[in-house]
Amino acid sequence: MSKSTLNILKIGGKVVEDEAILDRVLNDFTQLGGYKILVHGGGKRASALSEKLGIPAQMIDGRRVTDAHTLEIVTMVYAGLYNKRVVARLQAKDCNAIGLSGADGNLILAHKRRGWKHDYGFAGDIDAVNTQSLIQLLEAGFTPVLCAITHDKKGQLLNTNADTIAAQTAQALASKHEVALHLCLDLPGVMRDPNDLTSIIASITKREYDNYKKQGIISGGMIPKLDNAFTALSKGVKQVRICGPASIRQGGTLLQ
Repeated sequence: MSKSTLNILKIGGKVVEDEAILDRVLNDFTQLGGYKILVHGGGKRASALSEKLGIPAQMIDGRRVTDAHTLEIVTMVYAGLYNKRVVARLQAKDCNAIGLSGADGNLILAHKRRGWKHDYGFAGDIDAVNTQSLIQLLEAGFTPVLCAITHDKKGQLLNTNADTIAAQTAQALASKHEVALHLCLDLPGVMRDPNDLTSIIASITKREYDNYKKQGIISGGMIPKLDNAFTALSKGVKQVRICGPASIRQGGTLLQ
């Protein structure tokens, strides 16, 4: 029996913030075939709100430190404002979206990050994705919209990287579906030169990726994104693409 298609799209906070870009991305998302799941972040808005409230955002090596006050803010932005904004926009496009955090339906179980050099506060690393509940939602005709908030099933909410949520959700569902994972960035794909939009790398293998890292062509925040992406590919995800807001359905960088 052949597997059904499942498209998982991850978008960042910059996409959610820009009305025109969000509308274009969601139009393309709704036109993807098969079942669909959308995962979103919202770090930029959370940082801006933190500053307004006199709670400076703390970052270590590009990763957010989530203290108790910051956890309240990211929960408000991710699980509240941004999640419901995306859900409402999808409903306007006749896509029956349902907005969820990892705590809802025990969808994503995580633990407080430990064993790292630095203390990242209430940052969560994923233990399990509740595939049964997600499959039930998909088969009931819903399009889950997942924010970057998880929980530890002991009453504690946790802040979890949205790229990681998208990649691990894709891996968890790969045994049941033909999963295509689309990671949407500000740029149109993986670039040899971020300042040259014509320098997009159309496809990239793991060996090529390792060489690009050694040469410094791929660096910084792109590394954890691609690490997540290649792990997903190795764990049974059928297709992984790094794309931009204008290349949701085609183009971008295909991982091989």
